[in-house]
This record gives sequence, structure tokens and C-alpha cells, in this order.
Amino acid sequence: MLAATGIFFLIRAAGLKLVPPGTANLPVVASVRDAPNVFPNVLVALAVVVVAARVLATLLGWLGQPQVMGEVIAGLLLGPSFFGWIAPKAAAELFPPAVAPYLAVIAQAGVILFMFLVGLELDTDLLRQRTRASVAISHASIVAPFLLGGALALWLYPRFAGAGVWFTPFALFIAAAMSVTAFPVLARILTDTKMQNSQLGVLALACAAVDDVTAWCLLALVASVARAQPGQALVTVGAAIAFTLFVLLVARKGAMWLVERRDRAGRTTEGMFATVCVSLFVTALVTERIGIHALFGAFLLGVVVPYDSALARDIREKCEDLVVVLFLPVFFAFTGMRTQVGLLQDSAAWLACAVIVLVATVGKFGGSFLAARLTGSNAREAASLGILMNTRGLMELVVLNVGLDLGVLSPALFAMFVLMAIVTTLATTPILQVLMRRGRANGSAVA
Repeated sequence: MLAATGIFFLIRAAGLKLVPPGTANLPVVASVRDAPNVFPNVLVALAVVVVAARVLATLLGWLGQPQVMGEVIAGLLLGPSFFGWIAPKAAAELFPPAVAPYLAVIAQAGVILFMFLVGLELDTDLLRQRTRASVAISHASIVAPFLLGGALALWLYPRFAGAGVWFTPFALFIAAAMSVTAFPVLARILTDTKMQNSQLGVLALACAAVDDVTAWCLLALVASVARAQPGQALVTVGAAIAFTLFVLLVARKGAMWLVERRDRAGRTTEGMFATVCVSLFVTALVTERIGIHALFGAFLLGVVVPYDSALARDIREKCEDLVVVLFLPVFFAFTGMRTQVGLLQDSAAWLACAVIVLVATVGKFGGSFLAARLTGSNAREAASLGILMNTRGLMELVVLNVGLDLGVLSPALFAMFVLMAIVTTLATTPILQVLMRRGRANGSAVA
């Protein structure tokens, strides 16, 4: 040990006589020391977001609401609409402006993974059920709010449209946003109420699955029109259709090969999981470069993997907890930071918000209710289905963030639609429980 110490001092003595090279011609290498030291702030922000999300999720669960809505509300409360309003200094300390870009990257990566899991959990057999009821109700629950949303855009456009956006993408986006049904949240509500295997529950899931796919196709169209110049919109749409066909026809074969390989191996190896991750990044990147959105590519890749395969189950087990506990709360917090309810400063703005909630509810509930009645459901079953289809939740928030990123929505209109998504989703469970209690009291079950 003493000998080693002596040798080191001899090396040090020789090194002190050396001269470092000049830095004029050396490449510039980014260093953490060159940037503001925001890493501790990011860690604190993540911890606060996760704790707040779990607390509110538990509280909403006690109140009979889906826990994900607690996470959504937690994100909204952490933003400028509440925390930044009642304690601006504390909010600035916990969520300084320098932290926002890091949270944005984490949120975007997380929501890409979430959309992949949504596609992975989508039972495509539900889409193939060509019963008269499911076809009629799913179409009505899309067409009615879509047309009402397009009509509402005539009133909203001159008042709340994003700066410089032309009417066509604005109207298409408002119409598509009104048509969304949150398939994951609806499935959770049905599970909590033990209705997932009932005739009504299966019908609602089938309709919601069709709604999800249709809404994302509409969103892809809106994004392609909004991002492209008027003369390039058709090129973008054509490229999106071509890539979709490639994934469904060619990439699907690769997914099936990977499923068979997993079954032979008896487990999902690290190499298989890496292949899935790389495929996810590539499809998301391609759809982003095409000009629609990375989320569409992630969702599309998830759809081509059979939802009941062992590979799909393994992927969900590996990813679901991380997405639910970390990534989604960060996304909700990022959404909350972008939601400024304070922008609704006058009665005209709040009237517009109320009209948006009313039109969204009437479109979804009314279209589903009428179609269900015309296909043989009694009034209570039709009403229950209409209430379920009015569930929007986090899928609506994903869509709204895309609209804000595209510049289609102004910050004020974004806040209105966020409030609409929360109100319509929170109303689902209590109204459904009232209908179920009345059904049991009258000797019939809603399910």
C-alpha cells in the first residue's frame, strides 16, 4: 500500500509538468454543469406528482369513482388553476418553469407507451361483432356528437379558436373531440360495477372499441390537415393510409411471428421485449414524421398484437404499473400545468363551457340512447348505455393535448374541454348506480 502511494505521487509529480491541450479546435460537448441545475427540482416534482395522484386516486376510489379520475383531478389541482392560484410562491418552488420541458418529455413518452397498451388491450373480436345493435349504437354514438361538434364549431371558431388556425381543421377537431369515448375508463367502471360480463357491458365495450378506433382515425386526419399546408394535406393523408395498411398487413405478420416465438420459448425474453420497444419507437417516429402524431403509431402497433396472447400479457405485466403509477400522473400534471381555468374570466366564457358540456352530453347520450331504443333495448338499458358512452376521461385529455400542440385549440378553449372531460366522466358512475338501483327496485336488472 505504501509502495502504491509512493508510485502515485511520482506520477502526480510528472503530471504537474504537463500542459493541457488548447480548447479552440475541440468539439463542444454538452455538460450537465452548463445547464441550470434542475435535476433536483425534477425529482421533487415527480415525487409530489406521484404522491398527490395516489392520495386523490384513493379518495376517489372511496367515493365510488374510477381511481384514474383522482389522478386527473390531482394533475389539475397541481396546476395554475388551483395550487398556482392559492400558493403561487410554493408552486413556483415546486414547479419552476425550467422543470416544465422535462415533465413534458416524460409525459409524452409515457402517453406513447400508454396508447400502445390501449391498443394492446383492445379486443379486435369486439370490432368484428356485426350485430345490428352494436353497429347501430356505435355509429350513432359517433355521428351524433360529431355533427353537433361540427355545428358548435361555427359558434366557437370566431371566439376561441387558436391563433391563425383555419376553420376546417378546427371544426374537424371539435367534432372528433366530441366523439371520444374512453375505452379504458369505461372498462374500469364496468369492472367496478361487476357489469363487464353482462349483455349491456359487452355491448358497451364493443361500441367503445369501435369509437376508440374511429376517433383515432379522425384525429389522424385532423392532425394531417392541421400540420400540412393546404396543398399537402392529401399527401399526408395518403401517406398515413399507406403506413396504416403496411402495419396491419405486413407488421402484423411480424407480430404473429414474435407471438409464436414467445410461445415456443415459454417466456418473453429480453430480446423479444427489446424488439417490441424498438418497433414501438419506430412506428411512433414514422407517424410523427408523416405528419399525424406519434400516438397514432403507438396505438396502431398495439392493435396488431393479439390482446389475449401470452406476449401481450407479459408486456402489460412489465409496463402497466410503471405507466399507471408514474407516467400517467406526470401526464395529468403536465396537462394541469397547461390548463388555466382563470382564463374563463367572464360569463360568456363560462356559458361557452356549459354549452360544450351540454352538447357533448346530448350528442353521446342522445345518439346512443336513440339507437339502443331502436334496436330493442328498454328505456333503462338504453339510458345506461348512453351514460356509459358519455365517459371520456383520460382519452379525451390525450386528444385535447394534441389539439393544443397543433395550435387548433386556444388555451381558454383547452381549459373548457378539460372541464368537460372531467364533468362527463365523473357523472357516469353515480348516474349509472342510480339507474341500477331503480332497476333492482322495479324487479329488473340494468345488466
